Amino acid sequence: MPELPEVETVRRTLAPILGARVTGVSAHRVALHMGRRIDPAALRRASAGAVVDRVDRWGKYLLWYFAGRDTGVLVHLGMTGRLRVVPPGAPRDPHTHAVWTLADGRTVRFSDPRRFGLVDVFGRGAERAHPSLAPLGIDALDGPLTGRALARLAAGSGQAIKALLLDQRKIAGIGNIYACEALWRARIAPALPARELDGERAGRLARAVRAALRAALDHGGTSLRDFVNAAGNPGSYRDHLRIYGRAGRRCPRRGCRGTIVRTAIQGRATFHCPTCQAT
Repeated sequence: MPELPEVETVRRTLAPILGARVTGVSAHRVALHMGRRIDPAALRRASAGAVVDRVDRWGKYLLWYFAGRDTGVLVHLGMTGRLRVVPPGAPRDPHTHAVWTLADGRTVRFSDPRRFGLVDVFGRGAERAHPSLAPLGIDALDGPLTGRALARLAAGSGQAIKALLLDQRKIAGIGNIYACEALWRARIAPALPARELDGERAGRLARAVRAALRAALDHGGTSLRDFVNAAGNPGSYRDHLRIYGRAGRRCPRRGCRGTIVRTAIQGRATFHCPTCQAT
């Protein structure tokens, strides 16, 4: 599933459509995440005939704003979703569910073979009222996620610290890849009960989260299978992952002679080094 760096990369690569006018919207009333169907009429009311004002991000969600409209378009990529800007005449993916046509002939297309994504509308100025946005915690990158904030979230929690990082109600944007990467950077065991996170380790982990996310952003995110940005290009951070997917290999930390292992926390594959992430 695309995580914060991948979604932020899509947001940044949507920059060429800012200021463009939407001349047409077509969509299918397919059921996507949790059975929520795309509402073509609502999408048209939000965007048809309007100029793209800005595109924001909150956690793993993209929020489109249109000049002069009181509703915007909310997009979540789910597991296999793609939001791409394509030139006139480009062939359509068979799993395309929504298309925005721009005045110059380009189209913005949302496709999602597995249909775990989301395309919906939200009230401008009332983003928190949307049921998908209302439960979200602080953004992992822009929150700001400080050591003090992380320590407050962890206080009294019986969750494993990795499970807390994945809890979108507490911290929005972190997924399995970057939870593993951040914990390795911070030298913290993923199974550590969150309530045992003291101030020093909380500060270390908050810095590690930001470092892991920014490093991935510098490489356009991680493409394991489906992810491409809005220009159709994959991310290259897969080649720079320190620990995720590296079970059985030597720990890459200088001076550590441990071996990366794979375990499971709440059913999610978890990669860590028992030698340098002992606590």
